[in-house]
Formats: sequence, C-alpha cells, structure tokens
Amino acid sequence: MPRLHLRPVQFVDSPVGYPDGAVARLAGGMLWFAAYELIEDGARRTLPLADCAALLRDDPRAAELHARITGARAPLTLGNRTLRFEQPLVAGIVNVTPDSFSEGCARHDDPAAAAEAALAMIEAGAALIDLGGESTRPGAPLVWEGEEAKRVVPVIERLRASAAPISIDTRKAMVMEAALAAGAHCVNDVSALLWDDRAIDVVVRAGCPVILMHSPDPKKGPHGEPAYGNVLIDVFDWLDARVAAVVAAGVPRERILVDPGIGFGKSLADNLALLNGLALFHGIGCPIMLGASRKRMIGALGNAAPVDQRLGGSIALAVKGASLGAQLLRVHDVPETVQALAVWRGLQDQALVQP
Repeated sequence: MPRLHLRPVQFVDSPVGYPDGAVARLAGGMLWFAAYELIEDGARRTLPLADCAALLRDDPRAAELHARITGARAPLTLGNRTLRFEQPLVAGIVNVTPDSFSEGCARHDDPAAAAEAALAMIEAGAALIDLGGESTRPGAPLVWEGEEAKRVVPVIERLRASAAPISIDTRKAMVMEAALAAGAHCVNDVSALLWDDRAIDVVVRAGCPVILMHSPDPKKGPHGEPAYGNVLIDVFDWLDARVAAVVAAGVPRERILVDPGIGFGKSLADNLALLNGLALFHGIGCPIMLGASRKRMIGALGNAAPVDQRLGGSIALAVKGASLGAQLLRVHDVPETVQALAVWRGLQDQALVQP
C-alpha cells in the first residue's frame, strides 16, 4: 500500500510577515519552510502549509509526519556536556587505522597523538569526537575485534579527563562494550546495530545514544549491492523502520540519530538525490547526522580531486546539509567547517532580524 511522505520545501529567511500557519519551524531549529512536497506512489505535488489544515486533520500519517518534522529535537547529555540541536553541530573524525579512507595512518599506533588531534578538534569547535578503529572504505579488510578495541581504548582513556564527548564508530559489540567502559558516550554504527547480533543489547544496557546509518545490506558489509526503486524513499523507509525496531528493543527515540549513509552502497546519482532531498529525513523525528566529508562524490564532481584536495567540496556539502536542517555534520576538517557554519549562521541570524 503506498505510503505518504512529506518533504519540507520552500524555505524562507524569516517567519516575519507571514500569516499564522503559512510557515513552520523545522525540527525546532533555525530554519523555516512554507510548503510540503507530498510524495505518494511515485506522484509528487507541492502543497503550501497554509493549505495543509484538511490534510493534517484527516490523514493520521500526515499529522504524525508533520509533528515529527516540526518538533524540537531533545538535547543529548554526553558525560559533562550537552548537545543541543537548535543549530548545526560538528563531529570531528579521528581514525586510528593504518588504512583509513583519508587519514589516520600517522596516528594508528600512537594513542597520545590521536588524543591530541581530538582535543585540537574540540578546541576548534567540534561538539563531538567520532573515533574509529576500522576503516569502512570500499574494499577495506575486516579488523579483528580485539585489535580494533586495542586501537581505540587507549585514545578514549586519554580523552576521558578532558570531558570531550566521544562516539565510538564501530559495528562490533565487543568494541562498543570496551569503548563505553573506557569512557565513550555514544555508539555510531554503520550497520544500524544489524551486523553484530549482540550490538543492540549492548546499547540498551548502556543506555547510551546511538547513531543508525543506512547501508544496503548491513549483514554483509557497509557497501553491499544496492537495488533502489526510489533511493530517497527507500532509504527513508529503511531508517524509519530501523528506528522503530530499535525503539521497540528499548532505546528511547530521543537518544537515536539517523544517517542516510552517503557513499555507502550508493551511486553518485543516489548520493545527490539523498543530499537534495535530505529534509525528508526530518519525518523520522530524530536528529540527522550527515557524513559527506572527503567522499568520492566530491572527486567525481570536482575534476577527479584526490582525497587530500576535497576541502572545498566538503565545505559545500556541509553547508548544503546545514541549509536543509542536518543537526550533526561529521567532518575531517573541523576548523574550516566550523568557520563556514559560523558565517552561514551569521547570514541566517541577520535574515531573521532584517526589517
């Protein structure tokens, strides 16, 4: 049976000057929108919010989606710090692997240097450190869980005294347990807690937040063999169902974030569709993490730029995510992204008060 989907569109600089009901605030954040794109059974049409009263009154699914899209996201307490999602935040990537997608080779066997790099990211404005001990680039070998834990735990122990919020980027239950025991605060799983059968129990017992990322076949690996009908709707529905399953297992929805998995089992066209349609994912009712930093799509669009020359493209994608309401931007280049978002926010703030 076809399901209705709502994508916020027609973003406006400020609600000032619009009649009641003509615009709505997106996820309790800095953005306002004036219409929905209604997507159902492949058909699309745009409906101004001012004309949505009957739809929201008569269609329970539309009402639920609207409530999720406009509802404020609950803050997350991570150790001594609280993440609030009224504006986009930055998560800094620290990889302690010898074969990382883009960096980390110089630090994979030096926990002190990795911790220093993480603290520099916090000082530069990162709200969260996303620490990983296994590369998830295409073709990367599987790392034994004991080795992966050995890589990340000493870094977490060094960061613990700083009270830096840490998410552990892993799909292995044993690594989650070791990292959380060492002082990590959150789990970021590219398999959405599906690769390791014990993973969901670990998260439930720990009572920690979790980031659920989409990939086509998490049991086989993060890249899989994609077979999408409509990639935007398929990924939304998959994540929506996965969030429901994790909530049913005992994790409160307020402690779940979602990630559409840019670059994981997606073509360039798929990635572009997901980025352009990112506002749809607010209908899940959870904060959105966007991880597009230094991804291959930047090289594909930007004159075959190698990984270390993708800063401009990474900034462009981060600002695109912020402009569609992504609450957490996972990046390698923290100072540059923080600066770009500060300028973006300055523009937004001025638009709100402009006469």
